[in-house]
Amino acid sequence: MDREVMSRIAHARHPVKSPLDDDSVRELLEQGVPHEGARVLDLGCGGGEWLVRALAASPGLRAEGVDVSLDALEQAREAADRLGVGDRLSLHHGTAADFRSPHPFDLVLSVGATHAFGGLLPTLAAARERLAPGGRVLIGEGFWVGEPSPGALELFGDDLTDLATTLDRVAADGWTPVHGHVSTRRELDGYEWSCWGSLAAWALDHPDHPDSAEALETSAIRRGEWLRLYRDCWGFVTLVLRRTHA
Repeated sequence: MDREVMSRIAHARHPVKSPLDDDSVRELLEQGVPHEGARVLDLGCGGGEWLVRALAASPGLRAEGVDVSLDALEQAREAADRLGVGDRLSLHHGTAADFRSPHPFDLVLSVGATHAFGGLLPTLAAARERLAPGGRVLIGEGFWVGEPSPGALELFGDDLTDLATTLDRVAADGWTPVHGHVSTRRELDGYEWSCWGSLAAWALDHPDHPDSAEALETSAIRRGEWLRLYRDCWGFVTLVLRRTHA
């Protein structure tokens, strides 16, 4: 089954592709957008969920998104047009690391997409290059709540640390958190149930589809990985950051 199609089905019932509920997304955007006429950039925007929400909440805001997936960008365009904010959204096809713009941005987002740059600190370096003076970064990253299992390390890599060390790394890199949110157990579990439940429901609703069996098997495998390998040791933090020095 095409990976992008599977991802679209899995995330169909969830507000964003990260373990955050509607209220958390709204508050993070309120804290992240510095003023009404801001320019916002999402590095790895996917289906544009963050950008469309920001545009709908702030009539004077302009937004740009970059992603390697044409399918995801089309979803973003359709969502923006449905809400009547498409005229303020520019979308770019390509890798986030290669994206260049003639102007800086007041808010740079990268939530759940730090893998595109090779980790948290390289993502912050990319955001810094694109940030206007006094701008903010909204970034989401996983961290270890407890001792990771070997299976969890295999899934997420060995670059993650505990929450305190994650914040120490951010501070040492020249950033100060001005807001943050640690995903609750309800958000973490809700995300997993939604993703793998949506995929399983699609498979059961389309028993004659050639990808039905694979989708059902994948949902069971991913649900098992969550429950057995990382549910008790993985967390997710989303930070609003400003440069510590001018």
